Amino acid sequence: MLPNLPASRNHRVLIVDQSEDTREVLRTALERRGVHTLEASGARQGAALARRHHPRVIVLDVESEAADDDDVQALYEAESKDHDARLVVLGRTHRFEQSLPKDRIVPKPYHFAPLIRKIERLLGVSAEP
Repeated sequence: MLPNLPASRNHRVLIVDQSEDTREVLRTALERRGVHTLEASGARQGAALARRHHPRVIVLDVESEAADDDDVQALYEAESKDHDARLVVLGRTHRFEQSLPKDRIVPKPYHFAPLIRKIERLLGVSAEP
């Protein structure tokens, strides 16, 4: 387990997923590693949190409400570029496939452990000594 990290932007993750269970699993695993999490059940709510808090990593489930909307996609891409946030998309969408590296798109169904390791890599933290 990692030592508790400061709740700085560098260790802040926004989880946007309509599934409360998924948000809980990710939140629990990440917070045990000292990562501060923010959560939203819908894409628009998540975009507002991203603009306000500038997380280092944004995990966006494209099945969340409005996630495939052009305006919402533009908001997430702008946040990624303007504030150097790393966007990870859960599921498949051709819109994000054109603008994100392939390793940032996680097809469903997925396993939590590899997703959490991906988030840790993007944060620049590792569970290994």
